[in-house]
Amino acid sequence: MSSVPEFAVPNLLNPQDIRIQRLFVTPLALVEHPAAEALNEALKAEIAQRQAEDNLGVRHSNLGGWQSAADFTQWPGMGARALTAFARALAYELTAVQHPEQGLVLPEFDWTINAWANVNRAGNANALHAHPGAFWSGAYWVDDGHSGEEEAPTGGELEFHDPRGVLPSMYNPALRMRVADCLSAGLTTAITPKSGTLVMFPSWLQHAVTRVTATRPRISIAFNFSV
Repeated sequence: MSSVPEFAVPNLLNPQDIRIQRLFVTPLALVEHPAAEALNEALKAEIAQRQAEDNLGVRHSNLGGWQSAADFTQWPGMGARALTAFARALAYELTAVQHPEQGLVLPEFDWTINAWANVNRAGNANALHAHPGAFWSGAYWVDDGHSGEEEAPTGGELEFHDPRGVLPSMYNPALRMRVADCLSAGLTTAITPKSGTLVMFPSWLQHAVTRVTATRPRISIAFNFSV
């Protein structure tokens, strides 16, 4: 009477034994400001004052809405200074420098920062774009425009496009990689704005803002960090 070898027993695969190593990942950092409510009130007043002084604003990726000049870090208000310091601290936390003798070390340089305010109302959006000339880019939501009704759509999501384009979905669009954070491969991933949240990502990552449908203005600050 022959016995079945252990290696021939069906269903030997234990999903818990699978080790996933994510190669060439794209980081996306999110952090909530610990004093967001007071900070946002200060920022709203400072942005309203700047918009009153320059109602036309500038045009870049914004499709409608108002955008300030990229001089937010020079604004005199306490809100602008506090948010700039918070965003700078996050950029330092996310960065290392390759030293020829010591390997990876903490950065000691001063970031060059340019930043600007955005006010988007219903119907406004931002076209797909990246931020050449910078290492990190970020956005802070001063007011997400939510009415408080959870199911009411407000649009204005920050939408990121897979840097590989549609390549991962070309073979068969119905197939998905059943691996954490890989289901959107070849597609887009969207972040829903939340007041008081700062998001930071590599500046080469293409992104857009979907059309706003909120009843209140969607107010945000965008940052670029370079050396």
